[in-house]
Amino acid sequence: MRNVAILGSTGSIGTQTLDIISQNSSELNVVALSAGSNIELLEKQIRQYKPSLVAVWDDKKAAELRQNISDLSGVQVVSQMEGLLAVATIADSDILVTAIVGMLGIRPTIAAIEAGKDIALANKETLVTAGHIIMPLARKNQVKILPVDSEHSAIFQSLQGEEHNEINQILLTASGGPFRGMTWDEMQNVTLEQALNHPNWSMGKKITIDSSTMVNKGLEVMEAHHLFNVNLDKITVVIHPQSILHSAVQFNDGAVIGQMGTPDMRIPISYALFYPERKPINSEYLDLFQVGQMTFEKPDLNAFKGLALAYKAMEQGGNIPTVLNAANEKAVAKFLNNEIRYVQIPEIIGECMENISYINNPNLEEILETEQLTYDYIEGRY
Repeated sequence: MRNVAILGSTGSIGTQTLDIISQNSSELNVVALSAGSNIELLEKQIRQYKPSLVAVWDDKKAAELRQNISDLSGVQVVSQMEGLLAVATIADSDILVTAIVGMLGIRPTIAAIEAGKDIALANKETLVTAGHIIMPLARKNQVKILPVDSEHSAIFQSLQGEEHNEINQILLTASGGPFRGMTWDEMQNVTLEQALNHPNWSMGKKITIDSSTMVNKGLEVMEAHHLFNVNLDKITVVIHPQSILHSAVQFNDGAVIGQMGTPDMRIPISYALFYPERKPINSEYLDLFQVGQMTFEKPDLNAFKGLALAYKAMEQGGNIPTVLNAANEKAVAKFLNNEIRYVQIPEIIGECMENISYINNPNLEEILETEQLTYDYIEGRY
């Protein structure tokens, strides 16, 4: 039996993780869950999976949840960052699924690694902003970082048994999102409804917007750099509209090994939870005859300025990836609240990258300070 703790159990990745656990209840057991504020769904999860520890970010919501589950015994409800850290380090867990959105996941991930927990990583911001801290720490504590993102899971799977072979390049695929083929001028009047209409994947709102701007792919390039210890010039973004090839690795002999499958996040989630084994999941299997054909294109950096800015942030290094990530988080939140236009997202990111002071090798405190400075900069101007 493998004991699982989940940060972000009410989100898209969290609920799909619990679906995998339900299908494998004789082998996987939930010991801790966390959510931001959706205590209605969280209560249902508590009653079904019976964790001993639950964290809710909001204090008032945590108190409300305690009242709602007062008929249950043996369930502790905690809150705020202390609650997330408690879930991340609970003694009973073997693996922590980090499905929480944003830089909020950095401190709990570090705490879990220091406590010797394997990490099923769905929180890309952790590596984007603190990969230079996370990866050496994981090696020191002999902890596995198992990627849950479909692209990074595909790369991880493609590298199995290839540890002694040289990578020529990583081929990181992207669907292109709902605006593939559009020019920058054509995106000027994009609506929130259009941006949330992803052609292939069912995801949370924030990551769906990130996919549409392709900022998400820029973050994934940074994440791949840290996860697989590959130089940025060996990571190539490939637009693949069908989302069948989830990513691939080309080795020094020219051979390309990739992972294909239906666009179902439960496949990489299951692989992370059971690694190195594979388990059947209740999912539609890939039918290549039905797919018919697969196509590949170069990304248009003039149209998708967010991806171009991500490349620039990677080149600058230091705390600039943190600036990009924090600026994107705040800008996307404002777009989701109809406070700014769609095309202002990359404009705000670029402005922040130009105006936030550079730090060469930031520690955790400096990373979090950079995040707050970026938030304050945006709030003072938009």
